[in-house]
Amino acid sequence: MDDEESGDTRGRILRAALDLFSARGYQRTPLREIAERLGLTKAAILYHFPAKEDLLAALVEPLMTDLEALLKAAGGLPPEQGRWAVIEGFVDTMLAHRRPLGMLFQDMALVARGPTYQRLVQFALRANEIIAGPAGDRRDRIRASQAIAMCSDPVVFFLDVPSAVLRADMLDGVHRLLDGPPAPEAPVAPRRPGRPRAMNSAQIATARRMHTTGRHSVEEIAAALGVSRATVYRHLGDE
Repeated sequence: MDDEESGDTRGRILRAALDLFSARGYQRTPLREIAERLGLTKAAILYHFPAKEDLLAALVEPLMTDLEALLKAAGGLPPEQGRWAVIEGFVDTMLAHRRPLGMLFQDMALVARGPTYQRLVQFALRANEIIAGPAGDRRDRIRASQAIAMCSDPVVFFLDVPSAVLRADMLDGVHRLLDGPPAPEAPVAPRRPGRPRAMNSAQIATARRMHTTGRHSVEEIAAALGVSRATVYRHLGDE
């Protein structure tokens, strides 16, 4: 088996394993079933992955690599910039790996069996330090740990929500936690039907952050925030 064929077979095995683990769970998916789906023998699977646990580790590795790279990049930034680099980067990384995360959610006990668990713990501890800041007190550290949960749990609990919408909602929640609730809006006269809705300060900040990344259209931002495109354009024009 040459290197090119070997690499292609390994990728096919990983894709099939992810499909089956996501649908049925890791525990309920034997290696034989993965082999049968691909027209391979169980021995061929074991050639690439000597144990079933190695399959799981390989599926999770891209997520762990991205998380560790995120911490390395954010750790060299000024405290406030580093905080939001971790938070927004964490949200984006979680959304980019939604399928493996959904698979792990079905079999969370498996994570504690190998080195992946320790890597996750180390990530959480370091992310907590960056988000809380060098002068963070007990409450800052508690809010930081809450922010980390807010950036991960919804990804597996709301699989039916589009990524752009979920991203905006999660970041809005984290800003409310760390920055405090937005100031109450001034009373306004009843609006006529069809008039664009107003945006509060938190929504304006979220819209501007999404627009700055260059990854979201005005239509996507408007859908995520539940406002009209005209309303989004108006506030982006105030930048």
